[in-house]
Amino acid sequence: MSKKPEILVLSGGVGGAKFADGMYQVLPPDSLTVCVNTGDDFEAFGLAISPDLDTVCYTLAGIANPKTGWGLHGETYHTLEAIGRLEGPTWFKLGDMDLATHLERTRLLREGMPLSKITSRFCENWGIHARVVPMTNQPVRTLVRTHSGIIPFQEYFVKLNCEPVVEGFIFSGIENAEPSEELLSSIDQADFIVIGPSNPLVSIDPILSLSDVSERISHKNVIAISPIVGGRAIKGPLAKMYGELGIETRARSVASHYRGLIDAFVLDSLDSEEAEDIRRWDIITLVTDTIMKTRLDRAHLAGEILDFIRREFSG
Repeated sequence: MSKKPEILVLSGGVGGAKFADGMYQVLPPDSLTVCVNTGDDFEAFGLAISPDLDTVCYTLAGIANPKTGWGLHGETYHTLEAIGRLEGPTWFKLGDMDLATHLERTRLLREGMPLSKITSRFCENWGIHARVVPMTNQPVRTLVRTHSGIIPFQEYFVKLNCEPVVEGFIFSGIENAEPSEELLSSIDQADFIVIGPSNPLVSIDPILSLSDVSERISHKNVIAISPIVGGRAIKGPLAKMYGELGIETRARSVASHYRGLIDAFVLDSLDSEEAEDIRRWDIITLVTDTIMKTRLDRAHLAGEILDFIRREFSG
């Protein structure tokens, strides 16, 4: 493989964004596309909020809050505090600078501009040279089926702090949503597709559930990275979801979830004993350090995966 491969990363929020940033560091920008889940999108105060899209973009632009992984560095919350004094809802933490993103996105949507074009415009203004594409331009809303009823994902995740017991998920609107043209062209052009270390149930499944996406991806070389390390989720509620759904919280459970779609699986050194089980499913494995505490860690993992691709798929 003499030239840098064309890579498409499928991503949710923080974990996928960190990995995408690693690829952004080691690949020429025009060789990288990141497709982002929009099932988490919702409306607050009449504004169109795209949490995963914004997390990926802020991360690639180098302006994300380094402590949380989401939101903006140096953010203030004067508007939210004022809303609280008026006894308005403050459970979703909208920062003052972050509000500018949502205000402008909402204005452009109301003028008829599709989300993919808006995202491209924002990336240009933020100095992002890789392509970031939403999975669809139509609304898809992830709903969580719980013992307490059906709850919109952001309310489950943020307002209720993931406390209700999960029974399953609904991707409302998925049957009428078309994958964005940018996503389809990125799949066709990609040499390799990497499923980032995002929650497979609520971050990656919405992308794969779109019409024609899994079928197109199945003809490509696909590598998935485990978001489970040492029996725990690095970020987010995946371990809790797995436990409540009766699924073992292990890296091999993630590999099993993608079985039939992926050709290779990346798991952490802490889970090396699971690699043999995964290989029995005709999935080749890379065992390495997958925890990304620093930007250097992100680049190192991305480089390891590119080297793995060269070794295993060059022929």
